[in-house]
Amino acid sequence: MVIFRYLIREIMITMIAVAAVLLLVITGSRFIRYIADAAAGELPVRLVGNLMLFHFPGFIQLILPLAFFLGFLLAYGQLYLNSEMTVLQACGFSPSRLLGISLWPGVITAIAVALCSLWLNPAATKATAQALDQQKSQLDFSILTPGRFQPIGSGRTAYIGEINRDHTEMHHVFISEEQAGKPTVLTRADLGVQYTNPKTGDRYLMLRDGFRQSIVAGDKVADEMKFASYAFLLRTANSRANFDAVTMQSSPQLWREGGEQALGELQFRLSLPLMIPVLALLAMSLSKVNPRHGRFAKLLPAIVLHVIYLSALIAVSNMVKEGRMPDWIGVWPVHVLFLLIGLWLLQQTFGQRGAR
Repeated sequence: MVIFRYLIREIMITMIAVAAVLLLVITGSRFIRYIADAAAGELPVRLVGNLMLFHFPGFIQLILPLAFFLGFLLAYGQLYLNSEMTVLQACGFSPSRLLGISLWPGVITAIAVALCSLWLNPAATKATAQALDQQKSQLDFSILTPGRFQPIGSGRTAYIGEINRDHTEMHHVFISEEQAGKPTVLTRADLGVQYTNPKTGDRYLMLRDGFRQSIVAGDKVADEMKFASYAFLLRTANSRANFDAVTMQSSPQLWREGGEQALGELQFRLSLPLMIPVLALLAMSLSKVNPRHGRFAKLLPAIVLHVIYLSALIAVSNMVKEGRMPDWIGVWPVHVLFLLIGLWLLQQTFGQRGAR
């Protein structure tokens, strides 16, 4: 049917445009943050692209419901402004029938959101944590640039003259250690390599052929110690990231595990695609605008309503995780509440025609 295709096309085009703008803003903000970290020497530039890719499912699962909501709102608002909606309703297309047609793009959107929230985002979250953990486990050698003073954590600043291609061996190493209330310690060595204790898993920076100086500000005398080898403890084995967090577990794992934490996370993942039909119901009523006011008249109230809906889901899912809300109740009352609000708005906006 021509009308069927026309309505779906209007919603999809507007939704894609809104999603593209929102995605550009969010990814741009995160990209700037990562580039700033890379410029400060806290992150290798080569890792920025992977991290941005891993964040995409998380961005999309939150952006698409809002984009569908606003796309529905703006597309139907334009139809009201052009009096096309009046003509459609005069031809027998009731609000409930129009809503049924409009749910088709909603089904596509819900499938995409479910794919991200139930599968892609947990896997991407775990991949992000693993990438960052692996980066830390390399002493951040990969971010060290010869000829620059760079922080390496724990109040230490390092300078290296040369580094090999695979970032595992450094030459002409200088390290400054500063801690409040303690003397400044300067360490100089000809060679530095990474070493991991096979028994404990602790990681060290092994320096060879150098000396250490302990300097107190204002004191003319410095303690000096020469060494053939000296090891810095960089990271203990128990400081590795926790890859068993519920946000990183797959949805089938959460279902099998049960428990408050797992069920709270699983309910939130399921809630994101379930928002779509409820948002469609809300948008059906909010899209009806007075031509004199323009189609953006109800845009701000709609965004506020969406923010309250999403915030309520997050808050209640956190309550389930913390044991302050029974998991058998969970987030479902939030969906029921906004569904009732949508039905009430439909009744108030269209009267008996909304039910036909």
